[in-house]
Amino acid sequence: MKNPRFAKMAALMLLGAMFAAGAVHANPFETTLPNGFHVIVKEDHRAPTAVQIVWYRAGSIDEKDGSSGLAHALEHLMFKGTKKVKPGEFSKLVAAAGGRDNAFTSRDYTAYFEQVPARALPEMMMLEADRMANLQIPQKEYDPEIKVVMEERRLRTEDDPTSLVHEALNSMAFQAHPYRRPVIGWMDDLEHMNRADAEQWYKTWYAPNNALLVIAGDVSHEAVFHLAAKYYGSIKPHALPERKPQNEPEQKGKRCVVVKAPARLPYVALAWKVPKLKDVDKDREPYALQVLAAVLDGNEASRLAKNLVRGQKIAQSAGAGYDSTVRGETLFVLDGQPAEGHTVAELEAALRGEIKRIQDEGVSAEELARIKTQTIASQVFKRDSVMGQAMEIGMLEAIGMDWRDIDKMQDKVRSVTADEVQVVAKKYFGDDTLTVATLDPQPIAENAAPKKPVIHHH
Repeated sequence: MKNPRFAKMAALMLLGAMFAAGAVHANPFETTLPNGFHVIVKEDHRAPTAVQIVWYRAGSIDEKDGSSGLAHALEHLMFKGTKKVKPGEFSKLVAAAGGRDNAFTSRDYTAYFEQVPARALPEMMMLEADRMANLQIPQKEYDPEIKVVMEERRLRTEDDPTSLVHEALNSMAFQAHPYRRPVIGWMDDLEHMNRADAEQWYKTWYAPNNALLVIAGDVSHEAVFHLAAKYYGSIKPHALPERKPQNEPEQKGKRCVVVKAPARLPYVALAWKVPKLKDVDKDREPYALQVLAAVLDGNEASRLAKNLVRGQKIAQSAGAGYDSTVRGETLFVLDGQPAEGHTVAELEAALRGEIKRIQDEGVSAEELARIKTQTIASQVFKRDSVMGQAMEIGMLEAIGMDWRDIDKMQDKVRSVTADEVQVVAKKYFGDDTLTVATLDPQPIAENAAPKKPVIHHH
């Protein structure tokens, strides 16, 4: 955090937010309908808007080999209409109500959202409940839409060397775990996918007892509970398939993969197997790993930017990433592009050198303080937006965690000590659990067609 006045302001804002939260102790409010549909409402009356997000606990983690990309393909097809709503009309109705809508698919879940003037919320709930129960996928809608998905794969992955490297990294780091498959799907699977596959996925996973509704904004929770019962309450639940754990066997040695693709600069990504957050109260290491990632790459003053990009000028860009809240397993990733005149091997050594310095020397009190202030500030900003609040609640609940733990998790990050950061740096960054993926840049064809923008759904 570059500006100390700003940091102080952020801390004061946080105290304000905490007192405000204490005053309306029960907010968010929640209920579960008899059909198993879980409803969470966060009242926020600062602006006359509302957000509805429906989360389905079905992502690429639930797919089988040969059907990769199915969760994401169905996300596209959810805009293809019901008995009441014609294909492509869903988004028009949202726009007519003065709102915007979209959807996203991840490894762990699929979610659909509308941001609207609060008065339009009942109509949005009616529309979303309608497609939970009554989706229709005519063949004439399926055929062009699967082509759109393939085109998205071409543009976002096959024409993007960095995406290709991450795809290769995951498929090398995970051999048994479903995270080895890309969310968008392998092209061959998309080519052989059919409408019956999509309908089967919908019938299997799109049930109220496998879904969650988060509504935030200028609403009364009683009114929302009433509307949820009215629109979603009559949808029949059904038994869900058993989900096997599919744990990754222990990695016993460094794995390397090289991707050759047309690109201007090389790129490298290093991924280590590390623990995820399982027990919010008892776990300590995931919080320490979170702080380690922030020490390396939280902002401009972080070590990778300061030492590798600006200091040694060995990297054009360098980053660190770690996500502790996932349904599956997780990786700690360091990545970057070497600067002109430097090699991937030099950058890989430099990235590992930054971990080694923390193993040997630890982190400073000043660094820790900065990260904790940053954590507080980013939390305040997230709470500033109704969408941010709904996302924060839903992302945790959709992977089987509890929204009540959000503040507790922030407190735990703030309680991390310098010793704990040094201990995880020493413990998890050896060769045996490391996978390295490197981009070997090939000449870019001079007459290559300019990239078209990615066309998103509906």
